Amino acid sequence: MSVAKNGNTVRVHYTGKLTDGQVFDTSQGREALEFTLGQGQMIPGFEKAVEGMAVGDKVTANIPAVEAYGEPSPEMMIELPIENVPPEINPEPGMQLSLHNQDGRSTPVVVKEIKESSIVLDANHPLAGKELVFDIELVEIS
Repeated sequence: MSVAKNGNTVRVHYTGKLTDGQVFDTSQGREALEFTLGQGQMIPGFEKAVEGMAVGDKVTANIPAVEAYGEPSPEMMIELPIENVPPEINPEPGMQLSLHNQDGRSTPVVVKEIKESSIVLDANHPLAGKELVFDIELVEIS
Protein backbone atom coordinates (compact mmCIF):
# COMPACT_ATOMS: atom_id res chain seq x y z
CA MET A 1 0.00 0.00 0.00
CA SER A 2 1.50 3.32 -1.02
CA VAL A 3 1.58 6.31 1.30
CA ALA A 4 1.59 10.03 0.53
CA LYS A 5 5.09 11.47 0.24
CA ASN A 6 6.82 14.64 -0.90
CA GLY A 7 6.07 15.32 -4.58
CA ASN A 8 2.79 13.35 -4.66
CA THR A 9 -0.39 15.09 -5.73
CA VAL A 10 -3.08 14.17 -3.21
CA ARG A 11 -6.79 14.73 -2.78
CA VAL A 12 -8.23 15.08 0.71
CA HIS A 13 -11.48 15.85 2.42
CA TYR A 14 -11.05 17.98 5.52
CA THR A 15 -12.79 19.98 8.20
CA GLY A 16 -10.83 22.78 9.85
CA LYS A 17 -11.82 23.86 13.36
CA LEU A 18 -10.59 26.11 16.11
CA THR A 19 -9.77 24.45 19.43
CA ASP A 20 -13.25 25.41 20.73
CA GLY A 21 -14.82 23.30 17.94
CA GLN A 22 -15.92 26.21 15.72
CA VAL A 23 -15.63 25.12 12.06
CA PHE A 24 -13.89 27.70 9.85
CA ASP A 25 -13.64 25.66 6.63
CA THR A 26 -14.60 22.27 5.22
CA SER A 27 -14.55 20.41 1.93
CA GLN A 28 -17.68 18.44 2.82
CA GLY A 29 -20.28 18.87 0.08
CA ARG A 30 -17.56 19.99 -2.37
CA GLU A 31 -14.83 18.41 -4.43
CA ALA A 32 -11.91 17.03 -2.44
CA LEU A 33 -8.99 19.46 -2.06
CA GLU A 34 -6.09 18.68 -4.41
CA PHE A 35 -2.51 19.78 -3.77
CA THR A 36 1.08 18.59 -4.22
CA LEU A 37 2.99 17.72 -1.07
CA GLY A 38 6.15 19.76 -0.59
CA GLN A 39 5.13 22.64 -2.88
CA GLY A 40 4.10 24.99 -0.07
CA GLN A 41 0.50 25.12 -1.29
CA MET A 42 -0.80 24.29 2.19
CA ILE A 43 0.16 25.35 5.69
CA PRO A 44 3.15 23.29 6.94
CA GLY A 45 1.25 21.45 9.69
CA PHE A 46 -1.43 20.30 7.23
CA GLU A 47 1.20 18.89 4.86
CA LYS A 48 2.95 17.11 7.76
CA ALA A 49 -0.36 15.53 8.78
CA VAL A 50 -1.02 14.17 5.26
CA GLU A 51 2.52 12.88 4.69
CA GLY A 52 2.62 9.14 5.40
CA MET A 53 -1.14 8.61 5.10
CA ALA A 54 -2.56 5.89 2.83
CA VAL A 55 -5.77 6.20 0.79
CA GLY A 56 -8.72 5.80 3.15
CA ASP A 57 -6.77 6.87 6.23
CA LYS A 58 -8.37 9.47 8.51
CA VAL A 59 -6.49 11.61 11.01
CA THR A 60 -7.18 14.48 13.38
CA ALA A 61 -4.24 16.89 13.42
CA ASN A 62 -3.71 19.58 16.06
CA ILE A 63 -1.62 22.23 14.35
CA PRO A 64 0.08 24.91 16.47
CA ALA A 65 -0.02 28.49 15.18
CA VAL A 66 3.66 28.38 14.17
CA GLU A 67 2.87 25.51 11.71
CA ALA A 68 -0.37 27.16 10.55
CA TYR A 69 -0.64 30.90 9.82
CA GLY A 70 2.05 31.95 12.30
CA GLU A 71 1.82 34.46 15.08
CA PRO A 72 0.33 37.89 14.44
CA SER A 73 2.98 40.29 13.13
CA PRO A 74 3.18 43.89 14.41
CA GLU A 75 4.33 44.89 10.89
CA MET A 76 0.89 43.90 9.61
CA MET A 77 -0.77 46.59 11.76
CA ILE A 78 -1.39 49.63 9.58
CA GLU A 79 -2.22 53.10 10.85
CA LEU A 80 -3.70 55.48 8.29
CA PRO A 81 -5.06 59.03 8.47
CA ILE A 82 -8.82 58.85 9.05
CA GLU A 83 -9.40 61.10 6.00
CA ASN A 84 -8.15 58.19 3.81
CA VAL A 85 -11.35 56.28 4.64
CA PRO A 86 -14.02 56.85 1.96
CA PRO A 87 -16.87 58.99 3.33
CA GLU A 88 -19.49 56.29 2.65
CA ILE A 89 -17.73 53.92 5.08
CA ASN A 90 -18.41 54.33 8.79
CA PRO A 91 -15.63 52.19 10.30
CA GLU A 92 -16.10 50.40 13.61
CA PRO A 93 -13.74 48.02 15.46
CA GLY A 94 -14.13 44.48 14.10
CA MET A 95 -15.36 45.65 10.68
CA GLN A 96 -13.74 43.92 7.71
CA LEU A 97 -12.46 46.10 4.87
CA SER A 98 -10.15 45.77 1.87
CA LEU A 99 -7.09 47.87 1.08
CA HIS A 100 -6.08 48.22 -2.57
CA ASN A 101 -2.43 48.71 -3.54
CA GLN A 102 -1.02 50.47 -6.61
CA ASP A 103 -1.24 47.37 -8.85
CA GLY A 104 -4.90 46.80 -7.98
CA ARG A 105 -4.52 43.85 -5.60
CA SER A 106 -6.65 43.94 -2.48
CA THR A 107 -5.69 42.92 1.04
CA PRO A 108 -8.37 42.05 3.59
CA VAL A 109 -8.01 43.98 6.85
CA VAL A 110 -9.92 44.29 10.11
CA VAL A 111 -10.50 47.61 11.86
CA LYS A 112 -8.77 47.37 15.24
CA GLU A 113 -9.03 50.90 16.58
CA ILE A 114 -10.43 54.30 15.64
CA LYS A 115 -8.36 57.21 16.95
CA GLU A 116 -9.10 60.91 16.74
CA SER A 117 -7.22 61.44 13.47
CA SER A 118 -6.30 57.90 12.36
CA ILE A 119 -7.56 54.36 11.93
CA VAL A 120 -5.62 51.21 12.90
CA LEU A 121 -6.08 48.22 10.58
CA ASP A 122 -4.91 44.62 11.08
CA ALA A 123 -3.74 42.87 7.89
CA ASN A 124 -2.67 39.65 9.65
CA HIS A 125 -4.36 36.46 8.44
CA PRO A 126 -7.58 35.99 10.47
CA LEU A 127 -6.25 32.65 11.78
CA ALA A 128 -2.81 34.00 12.76
CA GLY A 129 -1.97 33.10 16.36
CA LYS A 130 -4.55 30.31 16.51
CA GLU A 131 -4.03 26.59 17.03
CA LEU A 132 -6.04 24.72 14.39
CA VAL A 133 -7.59 21.25 14.38
CA PHE A 134 -8.09 19.45 11.07
CA ASP A 135 -9.99 16.22 10.48
CA ILE A 136 -8.42 14.88 7.29
CA GLU A 137 -9.30 11.92 5.06
CA LEU A 138 -6.94 10.99 2.23
CA VAL A 139 -9.00 10.00 -0.82
CA GLU A 140 -6.41 9.81 -3.62
CA ILE A 141 -2.67 9.77 -4.29
CA SER A 142 -1.34 10.37 -7.80
